Amino acid sequence: MSATPLLNVRGLVKHFPVKRGLIPKVVAQVKAVDGVDFQVLPGQAVGLVGESGCGKTTTGRCVLRLIEPTAGEITFDGQDVRALDAAGLRALRRRVQIIFQDPYGSLNPRRTIYETLAEPIAFHGLAQGRAELEARVAALLTRVGLDPDYMGRYPHEFSGGQRQRVGIARALAVEPDFIVCDEPVSALDVSVQAQILNLLADLRRELSLSYLFIAHDLAVVRHLCDVVAVMYLGRIVEVGPVDAIFRAPQHPYTRALLSAVPVPRPGGRPDRVKLEGDVPTPLDPPPGCAFHPRCPIAGPECSRTAPTLSPAAQAGHQVACLKA
Repeated sequence: MSATPLLNVRGLVKHFPVKRGLIPKVVAQVKAVDGVDFQVLPGQAVGLVGESGCGKTTTGRCVLRLIEPTAGEITFDGQDVRALDAAGLRALRRRVQIIFQDPYGSLNPRRTIYETLAEPIAFHGLAQGRAELEARVAALLTRVGLDPDYMGRYPHEFSGGQRQRVGIARALAVEPDFIVCDEPVSALDVSVQAQILNLLADLRRELSLSYLFIAHDLAVVRHLCDVVAVMYLGRIVEVGPVDAIFRAPQHPYTRALLSAVPVPRPGGRPDRVKLEGDVPTPLDPPPGCAFHPRCPIAGPECSRTAPTLSPAAQAGHQVACLKA
């Protein structure tokens, strides 16, 4: 892998205004993403994990500017993504794509698979004429493990796993360098999940793709990713090589997540960490460390000082914890 990041994110912030009243007035801000830093190298897969509502999907969509960030820097291959105009975004989206979580809701039910896959190819001028379009669509379907004869069918004629394969083919249609995978297997059966994960791993190797892989299942991330970034309440609390995170997690929240992974053992895990209380609301996050109300090792300083990512024992491993 190159040492120069393909994607570099610094200080990413996304706040959603809350409006109330007969004449709508902003009364609060939902701090969905509150100062996130990470990078993705060429050919690398970075996993972004955390509980539902922690800001993972918002982060991924901000990176692609599907939603506009409130603040921060996003650089893709040396380009300032936030400064791009409409023409620049069109060129960028030839190189960056997304695979959505819901294979049922992400495909237009009124379009055939051919129409779904041919549109981005034609839009970016990657094929000329119907014959070349059909050939490219057939090759895409073959690459993701579907019969090219299916291109005349509609989404309702496919299973969930087959629909997600179509979603992957749509992302590959414009020959991208980078793909945001937004929980692409969470809506699928376990047996189908393994097939899709193996497909994504094969595609990454064969096409030299880079992934930002968003998930809440740590076992899935361990299978596919090189680096793991753990999010809690809009912030990254730990990031590092996948082996380092799983072998020696430094943040108490990461330890709690790992201890919740099921194991084939009577009685479950003896080292299970049970967190007390509920996740605070992003409307009013706690001062200091956002995790301190639930942290088993929190001290008085944790409620006053917000920790920043600092180097841990292994190279590339960072943790945001005053007690680590």
